[in-house]
Amino acid sequence: MFKTEICDLLNIEAPILQGGMAWVATAELAAAVSNAGGLGVVAAGNAPAAIVEEQITKARELTDKPFGVNIMLLSPFIDEVVEVVHRQKVSVVTTGAGNPGKYMAYLKEYGAKIIPVVPSVAFAKRMERAGSDAIIVEGTEAGGHIGELTTMALVPQAAQSVSIPVIAAGGIADGRGFLAALSLGAKGVQIGTRFVCSTECIAHNAYKEMLVKAGDRDAVVTARSTGHPVRVLKNRFVKELLAMEKEGIGLEELEQLGAGKLRIAVQDGNIQDGSVMAGQIAGLVSDIRPCKEIISTILQEAHQQLNQLNMLKGE
Repeated sequence: MFKTEICDLLNIEAPILQGGMAWVATAELAAAVSNAGGLGVVAAGNAPAAIVEEQITKARELTDKPFGVNIMLLSPFIDEVVEVVHRQKVSVVTTGAGNPGKYMAYLKEYGAKIIPVVPSVAFAKRMERAGSDAIIVEGTEAGGHIGELTTMALVPQAAQSVSIPVIAAGGIADGRGFLAALSLGAKGVQIGTRFVCSTECIAHNAYKEMLVKAGDRDAVVTARSTGHPVRVLKNRFVKELLAMEKEGIGLEELEQLGAGKLRIAVQDGNIQDGSVMAGQIAGLVSDIRPCKEIISTILQEAHQQLNQLNMLKGE
């Protein structure tokens, strides 16, 4: 009952996309989400093209379902990564941190569906004009790099401003959030934090457990002074970073402090000195379970919620 035009566009069963999270969204997670009926996404991040190609190959060994690659447009290897994606003919490309217009026609040569992540209505309109097949409208509730507008405010404004499908992201982790996003005009959702806490995700167990234990106020925003704010969970590193920002420490020193912090949190489990990226919805995530269960539970919850609303309507 929740099949939307996103399902037809991407050839998936459920209109649920997995976020392209650097160091987290590997072939294992992408394949698991795709096998569960959603769209898994391999994150290119700042990885060299050869690593991205290995991940694409591995994902194809783990699933025969469609999956995508998220291209980070500020990557120092962006041109080489785009070439790999083109050569491998990845069916869906999501993009972040910029305008993919330079690569749009090239990727569409073989039929790729291009879906940029946008933080505003103006950017959504611009991406529609550029030829995007859909857009991911991400609210500030999301983990990692964020904009300023909330999902609740941004999604309906974007949905009424463009004719291509809108996918809602930021602050969605269960059936209630999924149904709310559809009610706001979205044709699907992108979920990140909830999928970090899946059995198939390769993130260190300490990272996952920190998300599970997080409360509603534990996800805070850092790096506002740099112009590139990032939402993470409070820890020793975050306290140090926020103190330095308050003192007016320069951009270069702040960037040096943050270099490699996500990797040591995700791979090494150093959750006090690393960057534990997570959305505000982390307080709603209470367990670690397979991606198939996560997706089926979201759909079941949404169905139940819809039934309750229909009962209220009948009264």
